Amino acid sequence: MGQALDLGDPSRDEPRSERRQGFWSKLKRGLTMTHTELIERIGAAVAGRGVVSEETLEELEEGLIAADLGVATTMELVDAIRGRVRAGQGGDVVALRQMLVDEVSILLLDVPRLEPARSPRITLVVGVNGSGKTTTIAKLARRSLDDGEKVLLAAADTFRAAAIEQLQVWGSRLGVDVIAHRAGADPAAVVYDALQAARARGVDHLIVDTAGRLHTKGHLMDELAKIGRVVGRDAGVWQRRTLLVLDATNGQNAVRQAEEFSRTVAVDGLVLTKLDGTAKGGVVVAIARELRLPVVYLGVGEAAEDLVEFHARDFAAALF
Repeated sequence: MGQALDLGDPSRDEPRSERRQGFWSKLKRGLTMTHTELIERIGAAVAGRGVVSEETLEELEEGLIAADLGVATTMELVDAIRGRVRAGQGGDVVALRQMLVDEVSILLLDVPRLEPARSPRITLVVGVNGSGKTTTIAKLARRSLDDGEKVLLAAADTFRAAAIEQLQVWGSRLGVDVIAHRAGADPAAVVYDALQAARARGVDHLIVDTAGRLHTKGHLMDELAKIGRVVGRDAGVWQRRTLLVLDATNGQNAVRQAEEFSRTVAVDGLVLTKLDGTAKGGVVVAIARELRLPVVYLGVGEAAEDLVEFHARDFAAALF
């Protein structure tokens, strides 16, 4: 039924501003594997050299590619560093790390921003099975509950009976109702019923689990298009978002998954999960740059509070 999610953290009752203070440490802890490998490579690249040479930049390039920033993103970053070094902006390891933080921040901030969340809203969550999609939905619900919002879940991944049951387990643990039909039912019908229930119950945030299979793209596209028509017709003034959940441990394969989903459905933002279990956290930068999609949340652990809001500068600093 999926991994257990700790829902008993005392931070549940803390306001968002106080919880935010702990996000930095959680982000750094989640990126430890990536950070350690990058810092070791950066240190090796500048060891014994008084200035950042072309050889140093080549070694840096290898390190960034190994962290799954991707070839195109790495070349763009290294070219920017090369220009700054030539302009005399420093050549030791501290200066190099700071330049990397600056340039990655600039790159991430260049991505279009997602409109701030407001109530009432509906969030469609898409992603392949195994990416952490259902656990992410539970964490999103938990965040909304922490903010005093009334939440409803919709089990519109009717292709797998286990997906419905898993969401119902999370709903029970969270104290949140789940609108569900039998396995194999029409997903759009589930969303329709969920919207009606959400409106009748005064819900602030309706979160919808959708089918997570790419091997039948035509069928998936038809399902999502039908769900989109239902939302467009019946959601009225509700804010609408589609978040794509990707497993960061998949590295460049996560980039390809994001491309596939983006061709199938209009994705508004990304959630990168399992960053605490990979040395390839640089894939976050590659995906944001290549797809020009905003990263909204990062999963840095299994506890309920380990879904952190994405902030470009914090991420870049934790990375290096």
